[in-house]
Amino acid sequence: MTIFRHRTSRFAVVLFGSALCASCGFAQAPTVNPPPDPHLSRFIESVSHVEQYRDVNLSPDGRTIAWTEGGEDGSGIRLAALSDPSSQRQITACAPGNRGMESAPVFSPDGKQIAFLSYCTADHKPGVFLAGAAGGASRQLAELNGYAHQLAWSPDGKQLSFLYVEGSLRRPSPVAPEPLPSGVIGVEGVKIQSVATMDASTGQLTEFTPENLYVYEYDWSPDSRQLAYVAAPPPGENNWWVAKLYTQTQGGSAKAIVDPGTVTGSLHGLQMAVPRWSPDGKRIAFIGGLMSDQGSTGGDIYIVPADGGRPADATAGRRATPVWFKWIDEQHLGVAEITGGSSHLFVYNLSTHQDSTQYNLTLPDSVGAGSLAMRIAVSHTKILAFVRTSFSEPPEVLAGPLSRMKQVTHANDHLKPLWGRAKSIAWTNQSFHVQGWLLLPAHYDPSKKYPLIVYVHGGPGAANVPRWPSPGYGPVPFSAMDYFVLMPNPRGSFGQGETFTQANRRDFGYGDLRDILAGVDAVEKQYPVDDHRVGITGWSYGGFMTMFSVTQTHRFRAAVSGAGLSDWLSYYGENSIDQWMIPFFGASVYDDPGVYAKSSAINYVKRVRTPTLMVVGDRDGECPAPQSFEFWHALHDLHVPTELVVYPGEGHGFVQAPDRLNVLARAVAWFQQYMPAGQAKAPTADAGNEARRAPLRP
Repeated sequence: MTIFRHRTSRFAVVLFGSALCASCGFAQAPTVNPPPDPHLSRFIESVSHVEQYRDVNLSPDGRTIAWTEGGEDGSGIRLAALSDPSSQRQITACAPGNRGMESAPVFSPDGKQIAFLSYCTADHKPGVFLAGAAGGASRQLAELNGYAHQLAWSPDGKQLSFLYVEGSLRRPSPVAPEPLPSGVIGVEGVKIQSVATMDASTGQLTEFTPENLYVYEYDWSPDSRQLAYVAAPPPGENNWWVAKLYTQTQGGSAKAIVDPGTVTGSLHGLQMAVPRWSPDGKRIAFIGGLMSDQGSTGGDIYIVPADGGRPADATAGRRATPVWFKWIDEQHLGVAEITGGSSHLFVYNLSTHQDSTQYNLTLPDSVGAGSLAMRIAVSHTKILAFVRTSFSEPPEVLAGPLSRMKQVTHANDHLKPLWGRAKSIAWTNQSFHVQGWLLLPAHYDPSKKYPLIVYVHGGPGAANVPRWPSPGYGPVPFSAMDYFVLMPNPRGSFGQGETFTQANRRDFGYGDLRDILAGVDAVEKQYPVDDHRVGITGWSYGGFMTMFSVTQTHRFRAAVSGAGLSDWLSYYGENSIDQWMIPFFGASVYDDPGVYAKSSAINYVKRVRTPTLMVVGDRDGECPAPQSFEFWHALHDLHVPTELVVYPGEGHGFVQAPDRLNVLARAVAWFQQYMPAGQAKAPTADAGNEARRAPLRP
């Protein structure tokens, strides 16, 4: 399951406009929107005009930087000289004054050209374009009949390559709205994502990889003769969790060199990402680990001979989670990792297994290291560039040597947070060292008590890390509404090493909940939290944890579950990505139903007393709507205050701005109803401290 993903755009904010029909509200029949809240309106307005950056890239000599700027309503490509970042210019294939959809600028190996993708073609289809790195007009190399991304040059500069879904302008993704089922299920409508290559002079297109493999990531060999790629048979949305590492020459056959399903050692049964050839072409490195989503990468760095063999774990025992890396030379890797909820950039010596003391930087920020769309760029001259953001700093592009990074863009400099300060906190529970982020209330006064909302991240293979918020559901708006917000990274999260990430296998909901409750206790010892006003919320795996938590404890006074799931047994047959479950549960539901049953909230639902709101898209393939219906139906029959809102046309990650805002408004209104900020609520006779803290029994 994935973290709920937002894409900020410059849409006109209609905070309480809803795309819902009257029949989409259930239980207590909310056929109207929540009343407007002026504090929430100000928050939405403050985060609705953030300029977004991605696709940061550098010229080989490190003197010029390029990036994509913009969002859903249009994006363009900007360039600047690092010696004078203010001297920005644009490259485009669009007519003057037209902001189209352009992205993925990549410099040629000689630094003289930039290739990019643009929809400014005659038929408004994606096209590959070339422009001079020094400026001037662009030219169309080819128009494509399908979706393209991960554009790259071959090292010899003779070819361009990209991941390509022919015949479709939609990137296959399990978080997108699921197509309505029709035809022969599992056979009709299945898309293939391949690596396509294109002659950089003529635009001649060639399908490089075989038609029976769906490719997720790839890399060129240094001699431009081979590709290394991670792939699996289709459907691609489901089979990433059983993907293998392949090598292939152009026109040759695919050769599987690593199969986690059969390999022995620590990689067995895990996932692979970020394949990278060594500079001499003799080895391939990749990240291997227990990962719950393709693109949400984390694990150890493994190295395997290019002709096959047993992978060696180069970072075994590391108490952090590498999420991105690049070869610097035969003995050194440039690595980005999550450590304790922060970003750590460093050079790693493969011979000594030591971090460099000279090239070493830790930031309480997100630096785009964990996303394929927001990679770190590194020049031949060891200049870095990336997008950085945090709870206190909106996104901007940074570049320079690791020890002297400087800000390149300034479009968001005027933005100031309307929420409270962030604190990194740590606690120990059952021998685990756990970290989380705490947001203080916006108008924090240490002499007053405030309610607290626990925000559980998705995944579970992911982490709560510092990010500037976007309009919609998330942890930060609650701080703006004067709540404490705890964002824990319990066992199962990235940031403490692979042993920690794997610590909730076959134990969903139990150990991670104990870590979360210990985190609430730790916060209450340091800050003035009203223990009678503690709530919980989350999306995806966080939605499951919300449902499960209210069956295990009465500690929480209100709950909001986004795209959650209540019954792992029925879920196995309903979702579109069942392959992700076997690495976490150890077997299929048909072989070991007991391990699925013990973590199913529906089996303990008669314990629930917590008012619970559920929201879900009716086209969600990752956490299908029937999972929320089951839990809502049970709570409704048990006379527990509850509400279910189903959003038509939405998938796992909501794409319609009014729907994203409506979810936020409903969540805020729910917490304000049952544990309002600004006033203490006296404990009821059946809700004493010890009774609410104690684990529930059958």
